[in-house]
Amino acid sequence: MSRVAKNPVSVPSGVEIKLDAKTISVSGSKGKSDFVFPDSVSAKHENDVITVSYDEASSESTALAGTTRSLINNMVIGVSEGFQKTLILVGVGYRAKASGKKLELTLGFSHPVYYELPEQVEVETPSQTEVVLKSHDKQVLGQVAAEIRAFRPPEPYKGKGVKYSDENIRRKEAKKAAGA
Repeated sequence: MSRVAKNPVSVPSGVEIKLDAKTISVSGSKGKSDFVFPDSVSAKHENDVITVSYDEASSESTALAGTTRSLINNMVIGVSEGFQKTLILVGVGYRAKASGKKLELTLGFSHPVYYELPEQVEVETPSQTEVVLKSHDKQVLGQVAAEIRAFRPPEPYKGKGVKYSDENIRRKEAKKAAGA
């Protein structure tokens, strides 16, 4: 029994829903998203509420129903409010500069790192050590943030690297000299 799938998704004003037999299209002020349902899952849209229906006897369709409901909810939130992730650069000389759909990162390498952003993602650099990514697609946003973080993940001794703003780095103590 999926508890997630039983919760209906409320649709705020300003969000348009187009529901076919196997696809849903959600559009709003921030963008447009599409999703194709798995075979064992379907959805209904009535009175600004989307409900997911599935075969409760099949454990596979129960699992897919919860995932489908979460994806639809993320699409509705994304096109109405949008998602945002903040990355922080920690280290001497670490800088970021955004220009259009390109992000230039100076991360202690002998060369700057250039990252080309996908069409759905917007970038801002409020300060040289802060990168703010915004998108209506939660999956693409998370993937872009993970790829940028992978250039220089935070290390546990000094904490240098690219980290999420809400990430907590577990610090290690350096080795002690013998006999001291």
